[in-house]
Amino acid sequence: MKIKSSLPLPLRIAGPVLIILLLAFVLLPVVVVTIASFNEKAILTFPPESYSLKWFERVFSYPDFREGFKASLIITAWSSFVALVIGTCLSVAVKRLAFKGKQPLLAILHAPLVIPHFTLGLGLLILVSQLSVQRGYGTVILCHVMLVLPFVMRSVYVSMENLDERLEQAAASLGASPVKVLFTVTFPLLAPGLFGGWLFAAIMSFSEFTASLFVTTQATQTLPVAMYNYVREFADPTLAALSVIYIAVTAAVLFFANYFLGLGKILHIEDRP
Repeated sequence: MKIKSSLPLPLRIAGPVLIILLLAFVLLPVVVVTIASFNEKAILTFPPESYSLKWFERVFSYPDFREGFKASLIITAWSSFVALVIGTCLSVAVKRLAFKGKQPLLAILHAPLVIPHFTLGLGLLILVSQLSVQRGYGTVILCHVMLVLPFVMRSVYVSMENLDERLEQAAASLGASPVKVLFTVTFPLLAPGLFGGWLFAAIMSFSEFTASLFVTTQATQTLPVAMYNYVREFADPTLAALSVIYIAVTAAVLFFANYFLGLGKILHIEDRP
């Protein structure tokens, strides 16, 4: 037996229309950039009169993009790893230990979620300048760790909340040492949360621009900063081509993450079996 909706016809029509408009609002810029990246002319026009792949070739041949990509890989690898280690330790400590100042500590650690990134970047720039510290990879990595640490902590902490401590107690009752319980029971059960925290930390670190603009130098400029410097001098479809490559790579990473682990588990929106 079908139950008829009690909503008026205009409201029933407005729902799907609103969803279509929202999808168009989100996807239309991606479609425009993708089409523009194949424009043969050096002037950004839409729609293109003719098509070419030469701007994709320029992406790989432009020196600053190559160096920016290498710098981004180094910074992303280190910042996501350091954030994962620190975030995991802090999440376990906050969850398992009782100590004074826990809430103020959490507030400080989660401050980057509400503080504008340019404020953190500018503050760190002033700090290293006052301390006469040379800006290098260490400064940029520290900045990125501060920005992505709250996301790692959140992911790991939610996994800790869903962890069945009886499994750890059972392993300990069978004679396993605390270290063995940690590496053979706790960490494997936290794997989706650990991977999810690392994945989003890596994606955010690789695409971070605002704070990086303050703390990078010519030798350590990341790919987003290199893109910004490029658009100040050129207005061709090269950046559109690079954006398409970035979108494709990000989509591929998320696809494989979903295929092997399931984004529902990584994002903690579905129960683990």
